[in-house]
Amino acid sequence: MMRCCLFWLLISLVTILTGFLLCCLIPFSDAARFSVARLWLKAFMGLADLILGLKMEVRGRENIPDTPTLVLAKHESAWETVGLQSIFNPSVFVLKKELLKIPFFGWGLFALRMIAIDRDAGRKALRQMLEQGKERLKSGIWIVVFPEGTRVLPGERMRYKPGAVYLALKTGVPVLPVAHNGADCWPRKSLLIRPGTITVSIGPVISTIGRKDAEINAAAEEWIEKEMRIIAPHRYQA
Repeated sequence: MMRCCLFWLLISLVTILTGFLLCCLIPFSDAARFSVARLWLKAFMGLADLILGLKMEVRGRENIPDTPTLVLAKHESAWETVGLQSIFNPSVFVLKKELLKIPFFGWGLFALRMIAIDRDAGRKALRQMLEQGKERLKSGIWIVVFPEGTRVLPGERMRYKPGAVYLALKTGVPVLPVAHNGADCWPRKSLLIRPGTITVSIGPVISTIGRKDAEINAAAEEWIEKEMRIIAPHRYQA
């Protein structure tokens, strides 16, 4: 408990400073802002290792393409919103626009040009994601999407929404499926982080050329859910 308190105190201070710096750098290039963001990522991952004993193991790095693409990942905790950025960098997430209102943290997200959408806007939200997504990919920035749309309990699954695959089809980029067991150390909706090693598994790219959205979505879901049973078998014993 004390270690977690110390960790969050230090990260809060670093986040406030980083958010302020990112806002000051809004008139400047993406490269300048992402350089500052990388320092925050290093601070987070480094302090998590040093204070909490939280480490990361990455499998399948050889599957990462040379150019930025669309990453579809499991969403079970808050860890992946940080951990995946340290693997795919620079990267942005598709997130609900309300997060941009959070002082310092949300301001930093705005400065990094995260793809913020109104999730209740239906087709308008899809257009927002497509317009912003095309621009980010053109700028050399990875896009990370949680296809289930929200955090799910470990061992469970929700319907994989087709929005992310729609973006991949319209931009012509492949899909990169990612599984992880982040919730084993950082439970959903909790600030208490347990020591351990989080495994991130990166699958082979899924081409979108000549394929339909339902086919691509099903292929990504099948790989991710199958891999989850390999890296977190205790969650799927029933």
